[in-house]
Amino acid sequence: MPTLFVNIPQGSFPGESRSTLVRKLNDAAAAAEQMPDDPRARAMCWVLVDEAAAGAWTCGGVDLSAQLLPCTVLAYLPAGVLDDASRSRFTAHVHAAFQEALPADDKRRLATSVVMNEVPDGAWGVGGEVWRLPDFARAAGYAHLQHLVHPAPAP
Repeated sequence: MPTLFVNIPQGSFPGESRSTLVRKLNDAAAAAEQMPDDPRARAMCWVLVDEAAAGAWTCGGVDLSAQLLPCTVLAYLPAGVLDDASRSRFTAHVHAAFQEALPADDKRRLATSVVMNEVPDGAWGVGGEVWRLPDFARAAGYAHLQHLVHPAPAP
């Protein structure tokens, strides 16, 4: 159940490009978190796209928007969902999502930044209740964490 805050320069992913970007970011999160292809589980992935006005985004104090397309994702995830391999997979898939959604006529160099903020267990509220990792595993269907939902019977 990630929440993704996406920052892009204004107008850089118009129309269908933006729809493709959001769909591919959802796919990236689902792959990294081992979520099933189930609309109820996938609805747990929230994406908010914010566009920065022209000239508002600088790199090193300089507006490089003519040559560079900076794109960032701040991801909030329950702690314990991702391991090192899935973090790497998520980062690679997010970059690929931007590449695949980029309009063909945009020749700027793509620069992505992904920051994963892992929220400590018991520090995330959903619908007025505090959720823990088993709650997320149940709702999102994380394949690798189903043992938390259905613990093995005691011997």
